[in-house]
Amino acid sequence: MSKLPPEGECSPLIKSTRSTIELSRTRIDADLFVLFDALSNQRGREASRLLEDIGDRPLLDGFSFGASFAAWLTERRDAIEHRLDAEVRRVVSWLNSRDDPETAARLEAALQIRQREAYRKRGAGCSIAVLPFHQHDEIGGELFLSEGVVDELSSRLGNIQDITLAGRTSIAALLERGYTLQQMASELGVSHLIEGEVRRTHQGISVRIALIDGRYGTEIWSDFVSGSIEEFIGSRDMIGATVISAITRTLGLSAPPSTSRRMTTNRDAYALYLQGRALAQRVGVDGAMAKAIEFLEEALDTDPEFASCWTALADAHISVAALTPSVERVKNSRDAAQCAQRAISLDPGQGHAFSIMGIHEWTQFNPARALELSFEAFARDPNDADVISRLGSCLLYLGKTREGLPFIEQSVARDPIYGRNHVMLSSAYLSIGEVDKAIAAGRRMVDLGFPGMWLAVAYMAAGDHVAAVKAHYDSRIYLGTTIMRPPGMPVMDDAARDAYFDIAARGIFSGKAADRAVYCKMLDGLHATMADPYDSSIAFPAIWMGHADLVMKLYSECIHPANMFSLMSLWIDIDPINRTRLHPGFMQFAEKIGMVEAWEKFGWPDLIPHDPRNTSSDPD
Repeated sequence: MSKLPPEGECSPLIKSTRSTIELSRTRIDADLFVLFDALSNQRGREASRLLEDIGDRPLLDGFSFGASFAAWLTERRDAIEHRLDAEVRRVVSWLNSRDDPETAARLEAALQIRQREAYRKRGAGCSIAVLPFHQHDEIGGELFLSEGVVDELSSRLGNIQDITLAGRTSIAALLERGYTLQQMASELGVSHLIEGEVRRTHQGISVRIALIDGRYGTEIWSDFVSGSIEEFIGSRDMIGATVISAITRTLGLSAPPSTSRRMTTNRDAYALYLQGRALAQRVGVDGAMAKAIEFLEEALDTDPEFASCWTALADAHISVAALTPSVERVKNSRDAAQCAQRAISLDPGQGHAFSIMGIHEWTQFNPARALELSFEAFARDPNDADVISRLGSCLLYLGKTREGLPFIEQSVARDPIYGRNHVMLSSAYLSIGEVDKAIAAGRRMVDLGFPGMWLAVAYMAAGDHVAAVKAHYDSRIYLGTTIMRPPGMPVMDDAARDAYFDIAARGIFSGKAADRAVYCKMLDGLHATMADPYDSSIAFPAIWMGHADLVMKLYSECIHPANMFSLMSLWIDIDPINRTRLHPGFMQFAEKIGMVEAWEKFGWPDLIPHDPRNTSSDPD
């Protein structure tokens, strides 16, 4: 609070009843109120100064009125930060439209400093990888109890602000390599690991949980908990406050009391949910996603009020659209959005579901709503690796790279073995001209077993066309695995595959006009004949070659979860990629697919700092 107005005829400062104490809003003046007033009235210079003065200080710091107040305060802080972010972006956009880029840049820089500090502090506690638990079952049957324990532990620990969890994708990748605990901690960049085992006998369930110091691979805490199957599935209190408190106490952290999630009390529904979740992680296994969806739908038939299962089903549908050769990708996305909406109606705290709805909004040419939902997801679940990644990618698609980069960097930190995160990082670095960093991220991506096409883009940006052609051509070995085969396309023999990748590599990356013309013509033919004319195998190279007419036609007609990933490459400012952005029809295209509406609401992209259609130069 900055000052207290004189009492005079004002209302009393404190209003109290038997159960509440309330401060009168009219009797308090605070720096936050002044800042929002400056923003609402477009006083950019004043808002910049105020935000710089506030810096990275947390809102309402120093108050301690118990656990309930702490939980309420955390929720309010997230909501206010979300509102502040949106207001600053709106004013930055307005300042740029009034030809005042200097003030706009100052205001945006002040916000970015605050956001980066928030991320630094969020990661300043402990980083933990929760490893899959071993399961020993004397009864038999497919009851995935170990997955349930890991899921509950991850959920509870993920809600503690001073704890950062490693992503499940990276953990799974390392387990396949047979690393030691110390090696895993080093590769994941975590300070601690949690491992354990679940035993099921006719007498009940027992769970052993151990906390491991990642530096030495030594156990620093462990405990056994036991109970009946009904206790485990009905309330999940076996992995309750006592276990979480013991872990945080061992780590030297304090955490407000947490409550278990609103799950299901139905044993069959929970077992089906765990099986579906486990199968949904195996995207590359034939039939796994279809079976996962079958299990999750059966679980919901058993318990239609199971919010987390609706979110898991939504995520499975989105994975089908984005990561498998589906011919119904927009329908898959719509199914995902409907499931996510159902999850939110049952439990508004399902942040992951908000991010899935955001993906679907892109297919509806509504990126403004997509970004809004991505921020809503982050406000509810700021520690979820997928939520962070999807927010960052949404900003990259809109060309707001500098704003999105901290989220992408956080995604890499949480899921460092997931090649897709390094793709986004490389693309983001290229968009801000950091070519060496982009190459380093691309090489890391290839080291992790991901195709090298994006490394090829980075080499092209560096002017090394020979290396770019080779990196793309070498990716041919991933066709049918990491590079999904286009829907409806027959399997190629090695000779046909090699010939196609040779034409593609030279067409995109050789720098020769004749090679480019040949491949552009081939893409036009594929667009006219393929089962999915908007497939990523057409969209990605069209953007990289700056085939502007095809890019704008393709994305004007259909955006789906598989091809939207390449939108981030539109903002790489090198020839020939930038030919699409520099095309005379680009702004009309951007308006048609909803980007302009998003820019007007959240601020213009890095390469288009103000509305080029606005020729006025009114002073601020």
